Amino acid sequence: MRTDCGCGCGGDATRTSAFVRPRFFAGQLLTEDDLSLLVDYMTAKDRLHNRSLSGPGVVCGLGVTCDPCGGGTVVVHPGHALDSAGNDIVVSCTEQVDVRALVQEQRVDALGVDCKEPCDDDGKRRYGLFVRYRELPVEPVAPYATEEPCPSPGCVPSRVQEGYQFLVKCGDFEDHRHNPGTQLLAALGNLCRADQARSRDRRLGFYLDALFAASAGTGRTFRFEATDAKRFATGLAWLRENAGGDGAPPASAAPEMTEHVRALASAVARFDTYDRSGQARLTEDYPDLKFVQDARNELGTACDRLRDIDWEAAWPDPLRRSLARAVVDETTARVVRQGGDPDAPLEVRLVAQGTPLSHALRVEFGADLSLIRDWLLDRLEQSPGVTDCALRSKVAAVDVPPLLPPPPEGSTERTTIAGLQQIAEAAAKLTVAVRRFVTDAACATLNPPCGDSTDTDVLLAYVELHGCDVVRICSATREQVLPGGSAYGEWLPKLYRLRELAERLCCKPPPCHRKPELPSQGPVPRPYAEGLLDDWPRTGDLERMLSLLLTQAPGETPPKALHEQVYTTPSEVTDSMQELAMLRTQVADLTAALEGLRTQLGSAQQQVSQVAEQLPERLGPRLEELEGAPAPRSADPEPDQPAASAEPAEPAGPSTPDQPPESDQAPAKPPVKRTRSSRTSRNRKPGETP
Repeated sequence: MRTDCGCGCGGDATRTSAFVRPRFFAGQLLTEDDLSLLVDYMTAKDRLHNRSLSGPGVVCGLGVTCDPCGGGTVVVHPGHALDSAGNDIVVSCTEQVDVRALVQEQRVDALGVDCKEPCDDDGKRRYGLFVRYRELPVEPVAPYATEEPCPSPGCVPSRVQEGYQFLVKCGDFEDHRHNPGTQLLAALGNLCRADQARSRDRRLGFYLDALFAASAGTGRTFRFEATDAKRFATGLAWLRENAGGDGAPPASAAPEMTEHVRALASAVARFDTYDRSGQARLTEDYPDLKFVQDARNELGTACDRLRDIDWEAAWPDPLRRSLARAVVDETTARVVRQGGDPDAPLEVRLVAQGTPLSHALRVEFGADLSLIRDWLLDRLEQSPGVTDCALRSKVAAVDVPPLLPPPPEGSTERTTIAGLQQIAEAAAKLTVAVRRFVTDAACATLNPPCGDSTDTDVLLAYVELHGCDVVRICSATREQVLPGGSAYGEWLPKLYRLRELAERLCCKPPPCHRKPELPSQGPVPRPYAEGLLDDWPRTGDLERMLSLLLTQAPGETPPKALHEQVYTTPSEVTDSMQELAMLRTQVADLTAALEGLRTQLGSAQQQVSQVAEQLPERLGPRLEELEGAPAPRSADPEPDQPAASAEPAEPAGPSTPDQPPESDQAPAKPPVKRTRSSRTSRNRKPGETP
């Protein structure tokens, strides 16, 4: 059926159909176009079926063996093959193929020049022997004269003979067989980067409900139950028996000790959320709680020993290593001291749920959220089979915390409700987006794509030459046409199990995260986070589906690794972001220092005002005393002058009528009156004008 290009209204096709067949009726004038169209239609349909239902490869026969006479010739036996375009290649009789001549021809075609004989090469060389479909026009005939304006040509071939030719290639050869793992890897991208994003997403999942509960339940107690009392008794007994001693515990024993510290600290932190009367009631209900102070002491001893362990040897996984450090740091800061830490209620509530969140771990969570968000945006832009059309806009709208430099070791900086809620909201949205994207990518592998028909050569065997002689032939790894075609043949045993998982997993409503529902009053019921420090097994229908797709079954073609350029943030950008964060911290410190200086400046101004008010009263008498003093000698006495004249004269004040000056002494010079201007000029720097 042929339809013209149009708007596609009513669901009609908007492009020309790939197949058009002729329609005959009485009185129709048949031309060569009508008959050729019928032949082309039937041939194209047969090739489509061969290409899509069977796939390329050898159907039967076409064995390659050594020539009885030896040398550089092999024998290709009769058989049938299909190329990637759907053409039938039929070798009806045994063929002797001169591999040496084909190698020489391949070299000439590749280099464009003639080269030396292959016999002149030393060592062994490996080539692939291929067969290629070829059509040859044969049986020319002279056409009859027609009424066409152009003169009829000479003889025209009246038949098309389907044939073949042999050739050799060197290097890696394309495998047309489809593996669903290859399609999944194309969607996930670099597998290491995808695993990093999914592992961090899984770690955030342990904290998600705890973050919402801690930020929403501020000021309320966490319910203390029998399971918490049992965890308290078990952890205290274990630490009493094993936490003592000097030095760090062995790396092999550190994980177990850390887990008991986390369990006991959780029970004590729940106890600390109650007031004194509530704690008294708990002690009556659970008598072991009278040893709470002993538990704090044991926790302090255990944390001191754990702080000196070889962290990399005890926790090879860096993600769980950060969690273990948070357990030690937060237990020391929030639980060990008497009465807990009343100034950090959010941190205490997180410890009570078994999910301690230190300052360093909060910074890591911010970096994890940025990594997950960037990975999702990158894959949603590059993946070929995105089916959730609104997912990219949702991921782009997620508000993740800013990147911050790692804090100093042992930092106990407290968090805020706003900061905790920002991490929780971003983690809730991104964990849902990760699951949605990976689920869609796994489900898309159940629909294999059409094969590529650009390379139509069919591999028959691998041929190894030594000099001019063929020494080895291997046909075991060539493509074979299997029932159901190459798209399904290899993984047909997996198909039924995958379909069963797809019914429960695919085409379902997108998953969503529901915040924990807290009662309006009374203690908050929250479970203890089991398995936080253990290995995180991946379970569920999605994980089983991924395992089936990526695990190579016996005899199955391994999935092709994806070679792509991984875009990473340049070091200049990350360094600038760290410097910006440090500058923000310095600006905050300088602002605080400036406020302190402003306070000191106000005090100093008050003191100066008080001194200025008192200064004239104190300065008046002193100035009068100085004004009445004689001026100092301006020069030393002459050498021939009597010594008596060099003695300083008695200070003479202003004469009065009752005390006249003596007549035998030279009249004394009036004293020089010192003024403010003279004092100023005496302190003037050299070179300044008065």
